[in-house]
Amino acid sequence: MKNQRIWLWSAINAIGVFIYVVAVVLVMTNGERIFGQMKNIWGPVAFLLLFVFSALVTGLLVLGRPVYLWLNNAKKEAIKMLLFTVANLFVILLLALLVNVLVR
Repeated sequence: MKNQRIWLWSAINAIGVFIYVVAVVLVMTNGERIFGQMKNIWGPVAFLLLFVFSALVTGLLVLGRPVYLWLNNAKKEAIKMLLFTVANLFVILLLALLVNVLVR
């Protein structure tokens, strides 16, 4: 697998994590408006299940393809993809922080 293709997939995965995080944040910040006020145990249960599901989704987006490559003896490509994904996520984090500072 070429470096361009590895970088492209890592960027797609990082953008996928960003989009998923934005979607979860939108649901959480508008939760009371969407679901109403929670007066029983099911609100916290749903929140914790969302937390576990989020760990699964983001874990698959970040680690899924590198693990697949590793198991198919493309260890060098797997490590590159993981590092590229981490780098892309870091750039997205910096951009999100910059937007947060500029929007104030």
